Amino acid sequence: MSPELIGVLGIILLFVLLLCRMWVGAALGIVGFLGILVMRGSAQALMVAGSAPFQYINQYTLTVIPMFTLMGMIIATTDIGGNLFKAAYNWVGRLRGGLSTSTVVASTALSAIIGSHMVSTVIMSKIALPEMRRYNYDDKLATSSIVATAPLALILPPSFPLILYGIVTEQSIGKLFMSGIIPGILLFLAILVTINVLCRRNPKLAPPGERVDMSVRIKSLTSVIPVVVLFVIVLGGIFLGIMTTTESGAIGALGAILIALVTKKLTRKNFVHAVKDTVATVGMVLFLLVGTQIFVQFMAMSRLPFLLTDFIVGLDIHLGLVIVALVLMYLILGAFLPEIPMIVLTVPILFPALTAIGFDPIWFGLFVIIMMSMAAITPPIGMLVFLMAGLSKVPIPKVFAGVAPFLIGYFIIILLISLFPMLVTYIPSLM
Repeated sequence: MSPELIGVLGIILLFVLLLCRMWVGAALGIVGFLGILVMRGSAQALMVAGSAPFQYINQYTLTVIPMFTLMGMIIATTDIGGNLFKAAYNWVGRLRGGLSTSTVVASTALSAIIGSHMVSTVIMSKIALPEMRRYNYDDKLATSSIVATAPLALILPPSFPLILYGIVTEQSIGKLFMSGIIPGILLFLAILVTINVLCRRNPKLAPPGERVDMSVRIKSLTSVIPVVVLFVIVLGGIFLGIMTTTESGAIGALGAILIALVTKKLTRKNFVHAVKDTVATVGMVLFLLVGTQIFVQFMAMSRLPFLLTDFIVGLDIHLGLVIVALVLMYLILGAFLPEIPMIVLTVPILFPALTAIGFDPIWFGLFVIIMMSMAAITPPIGMLVFLMAGLSKVPIPKVFAGVAPFLIGYFIIILLISLFPMLVTYIPSLM
């Protein structure tokens, strides 16, 4: 049996294990180990399995994960989300669709701070959804404005999927962080435009809120200034080269703790809970990375990525057609797989081939992340939609129907970054 065929069979087995809901890291490690065992024997398989945990976890670059994770967990224990929503509502809540707009603004800011689309969805469903229902907002618009915005946590820094992509492909995590800023802003604007169009077509979807005095508006901004300053320091330090991503993450975590202490929201119980969640999350990530590296070595031994590279280079087709094929592939995969498996399953195989035909590695990373973001809200999996349906008690089909118009914005962003790659690579190129 040829190594390439063993590689294909390994991918099929991986799909089966993932569909059986096995842990992603375990599925990757098992498939990788079995593949190496078949091709190279037990000695080589045991050597790889024994050395991978130390070899790939004993890296300074991985220290960025606990730092940004702790920052997000600390922020999640405070009233930052509520303060962001109140500040946004005080400025735009009186407009038709203002509460949805406020939700998008607050959710975007919160997503950029905590880096988790799941946590952002949970927090904003508790803060914004009751307010929108109090003003008789349509449930489809109320839930979809939260769900459609939460995936910005995957695009804007600090994004865990971007960190994972950077580790797997050995790309600069700092540059990957910066690559998401312009597309993230454009997607944020696209969501706001979608809300505006929906409310103009059907004003009953979103009645206007109460008018707020200017003094109250200005005062509400003071509660979010510390977080804005912290975010600017963290990203500014990375962009200017003053700090590494790990150092900026450490400063971000320390800043988040200080903000929580000053606002008297950080109790001993909250702090212990945040640290426990951080340890659990980091442990899961490291386990995932070990499995990923065993699988990557299996793929390299199978020569499947190299065969794919030779095949794609030999086709000599326009890059635009390759992008269309990638979009279709990720849409299909997104219908069956959660976001993280999409990275660890496709990137090690596609990365060598696509960079060989001229794709910028930073651009490809953000492209994959945007496709992941779409998968999080696209049927039939749409993990955020299922989460929101459970939190809001709104039927799943109704939430999916509400999200559908917002997917147009995601497709537009994909089109824009494909036509104008500098939207992704410009800021990283300045570093």
